[in-house]
Amino acid sequence: MRFKDQGISTLRIILIVGAAMLALLAVVVFFWHSRGATRFSASAIPTEEQKAYFRQLEFTDLHMSAAQNFLGDNVTYLDAQVRNAGTKSVRRLDLDLTFVDMLSQVILRERAHPVSERTLPLKPGESRAFRITFEHMPVDWNQAAPTLTPVYVQF
Repeated sequence: MRFKDQGISTLRIILIVGAAMLALLAVVVFFWHSRGATRFSASAIPTEEQKAYFRQLEFTDLHMSAAQNFLGDNVTYLDAQVRNAGTKSVRRLDLDLTFVDMLSQVILRERAHPVSERTLPLKPGESRAFRITFEHMPVDWNQAAPTLTPVYVQF
């Protein structure tokens, strides 16, 4: 006894659903990647105006501390204050943190974002405390606070 096919075959349904899922995945990855790239783009090049504004940002009260997390691992913290001594509100601030060893050789560079879309803008004259967490520090680190260098600011 033979059955007559009526409608779309199972293989075609699987291919259509698979193609639709791949297309949806491609759209999600594209938007997620483009949104992340605009948020903290490593290739963001500051303008001359932004570079000049770096001098208006003051960093004080830098100190390092360590604690154990709930898994028993050591976590290192940098606590500091940033002050906007300029005349513009800062909506984004990217910093390079440079750690050195006892011979002043660079052993670790990190990028930090103390002001971002997740925080309120830093208004003119305002100071704000921030904390940056480090899970793993090099063994030969000299235990001093890193050098903070502004690399990007957005108004």
